[in-house]
Amino acid sequence: MKKLVAVLMALLMLTASAAMAETALEEIQARGTLTIAMEGAWQPWTYHDESGALTGFDVEVGALIAEGLGVTPDYKETAWDGILAGVDSGRFDIACNGVGYTEKRAESYSFSTPYVYTEMVLVVRADNEDIKSLDDLKGKKTANSPNSTYAMRSEAAGAEVIYVDTLGETMEMLQQGRVEATLNAKDSVDAYLAEHPEAQIKVVLSVAGEPVAIPVQKGERTETLVAEINRILEEARQNGKLAELSNKYFGRDLTKEE
Repeated sequence: MKKLVAVLMALLMLTASAAMAETALEEIQARGTLTIAMEGAWQPWTYHDESGALTGFDVEVGALIAEGLGVTPDYKETAWDGILAGVDSGRFDIACNGVGYTEKRAESYSFSTPYVYTEMVLVVRADNEDIKSLDDLKGKKTANSPNSTYAMRSEAAGAEVIYVDTLGETMEMLQQGRVEATLNAKDSVDAYLAEHPEAQIKVVLSVAGEPVAIPVQKGERTETLVAEINRILEEARQNGKLAELSNKYFGRDLTKEE
């Protein structure tokens, strides 16, 4: 009984400590964990390997940030359309999922400095000869995750976007002819083709994508957290760790703006 009371008291003290914390950073450090949102289904960013273990570039970036804050990473896998909403509500401390920075998103979220600079590719079925540019998307159907920068780009080009949860679903719909194109991260498409060399798709255009950064809840409460994340990312950039992770998962260094 005494042991149970001691455990309950310890939990109450931990909860009270977190509740009294003035900033998000203090709350995280009092809690001892960093809650990190990611899909877990978008190779090579966040995915499961052959053994079922969660892995990927952003899984390791998340671990790097947690270590720099002196806490343990707590990965929360969720569908893309729930990631940013979860950050906004405070359900997640940060998101590590190849999140592109845009001025529109910056109105609702605070962002770290960019840590990856991506390419975006336009993908069509192998027998499609009609779509070769973004202008050709007008009036066509594309597949993308809701609220993704790729969906936004497609809509801006005049496409009708069919919303899906994963890249696998996108490629399946494309090959079945249910959509005519998709925009996505070059490295994710490359990873898909490496795993599915028989896929009847082709890349017809490659353009610069949005810089990738870490989104957190917007407000004064998260300012010190963003500053610490920036410190950790810059340290990893300077000591070569970011470049090492990029080469490991992307086969090249995407951490420098070209």
